[in-house]
Amino acid sequence: MKAISYSRYGSADVLEYGERPDPKVGPDSVLVKVRAAAVNPVDWKAREGYLQASLEAVFPVIPGWDVSGVVVQPGAAVDEFEVGDEVIGYVREDFLSRGTFAEYVAAPVRTLARKPLSVGFEEAAGLPLCGLTAHQVLHKVLKVREGETVLVHAAAGGVGSLAVQLARHAGCRVVGTAGPHNHAYVHGLGGEPVEYGKGLADRLRALAPDGFDAAFDTVGGEALRVSAATLAPGGRLASIADAEVFSYGGRYAFVRPDATDLAHLAGLAEQGIVSVHVDRTFPLEQAADAYRLNEQGRTRGKVVVTVDWDT
Repeated sequence: MKAISYSRYGSADVLEYGERPDPKVGPDSVLVKVRAAAVNPVDWKAREGYLQASLEAVFPVIPGWDVSGVVVQPGAAVDEFEVGDEVIGYVREDFLSRGTFAEYVAAPVRTLARKPLSVGFEEAAGLPLCGLTAHQVLHKVLKVREGETVLVHAAAGGVGSLAVQLARHAGCRVVGTAGPHNHAYVHGLGGEPVEYGKGLADRLRALAPDGFDAAFDTVGGEALRVSAATLAPGGRLASIADAEVFSYGGRYAFVRPDATDLAHLAGLAEQGIVSVHVDRTFPLEQAADAYRLNEQGRTRGKVVVTVDWDT
């Protein structure tokens, strides 16, 4: 099969497009014909070696954890999916090697859910990792409740935009940081946009004088410190970007594959309650350029890589 891979840690320049062996399908996995795979910041951080302490790399590594596609072969023990089923997945194993930036991926059934029928493959590919992150942080870590005021950082990004939508669906008031060019977008999601940068704490206090009941940090650094400083008494703080959150009494979160959670998100997408904005798409052979764009940190929503099966 054709795939993107890298044989050493490094910049996007280490990514190569070429032939890789077809994946073997274990008894609890299905072979998915990939239609689209979304780029996430964790993908390039893993490629640069930042996750070495927790995830062993078995080189050459095919990167990517998000996928949408079609089942072409169920494993011997699988009865959840059949040939032809359209699926989405956060296909993360406990090591780096067999990712989704390829024509095929062998995906454990614990990482998959049925794709929302009303959503295209490109948009669907952007839902799993970001959607699961937003859902698990909001509902399992922060445990947001109806009527609370929630702060979401980078509210126009992949995780942030879904967090805004999910928090609003839970009945929360949501304030989201974003650049001025994304304020209309954040407002359209149901959030109250506020510009990040110098003076952020004062702007947040003006919007929420009593403080935030919960704050979701996706950036780290100053954003985390401002979040801690603007919490209401007893407010909850979580970060997916900065372990310094522990020093503020908050929690650090790392998303995990969960088929039940993913099916729930797919149902919300099917109903139009949540949606994924696809900023730009690239063909598989140009995945390195997709990574470079994502690394700039300025995209709205998701950057997605597609596999063309018509040629």
